[in-house]
Amino acid sequence: MSRKTKAEIAEIYKQLQDHICAGLELGDGQGKFKEDIWTREDGGGGRTRIMEGGAIIEKGGVAFSAVHGSTPEKILQKLELEQAEFFATGVSIVLHPFSPMVPIIHMNIRYFEMENGVHWFGGGIDLTPHYLDPQDAKYFHGEIKKVCDQFDGTYYPKFKSWADEYFFIKHRNETRGIGGIFYDRLSADSDRQFQQILDFSLEIGRLLPGVYSYFMQKNSKIPFGPEQKAWQNLRRGRYVEFNLVWDAGTKFGLDTNGRTESILMSMPPQAEWTYMQETKAGSPEEFTLKHLKKDIDWLTYQV
Repeated sequence: MSRKTKAEIAEIYKQLQDHICAGLELGDGQGKFKEDIWTREDGGGGRTRIMEGGAIIEKGGVAFSAVHGSTPEKILQKLELEQAEFFATGVSIVLHPFSPMVPIIHMNIRYFEMENGVHWFGGGIDLTPHYLDPQDAKYFHGEIKKVCDQFDGTYYPKFKSWADEYFFIKHRNETRGIGGIFYDRLSADSDRQFQQILDFSLEIGRLLPGVYSYFMQKNSKIPFGPEQKAWQNLRRGRYVEFNLVWDAGTKFGLDTNGRTESILMSMPPQAEWTYMQETKAGSPEEFTLKHLKKDIDWLTYQV
């Protein structure tokens, strides 16, 4: 088995983008993705697909990119690398639903390679409910664990813990949502291992449309009113804060002179910040806040 080249990986990721978009359009039942093809002045480019005004998805993006060129000094210093040309390709998805009862979902898979032989895979998938439903959390984590266990029994507990740490809004002392998995700098010592890590990343990508279609069909039918919409916009504000202050992908894209519109596609269509906002005792909002913590075992959680 020969190792896939960077061009072959980019093509496989483009096909995954097609698969995800088709599945999400089917799940939404109305919205269609519009494609925006772009080029990067320093090398490479991508295609960003955006859905707006779907039946369930208010704004969603499914982006593919494959960029290359001289590695910026900021990246070299942060990753402790020596200067060499880089290549990076990946698929990134963020979906913001109209209903506050449907969660936000994010998924990213990526491959990074340098001409000196340094290479690795990274990625993850996580869920950000506006209103926490423990059964939804159990379903989500259960589906992720099934995928992880196909490849390595240590993946789920290790990457779940990594996600809890990564998706933590330090200045708020709360997690962005209920986590999922996160992994980075997974490299291979053999062609077989390389293929296994690539296949793992693809299975995580293929998981997304089915899992999110489940939430769209189940939760979009739950009634809500202005109070729930106001809470949704506050939680969207937290999402913005994480992406602009802490998210490594956002920083990498901006530091490599990426395309700003595509990098910031993850922003919600609307968000709010209320000074000293407080939740009512015993409310669903308070219940959600109390569970935005690290190290909750959602597979065995009991209310």
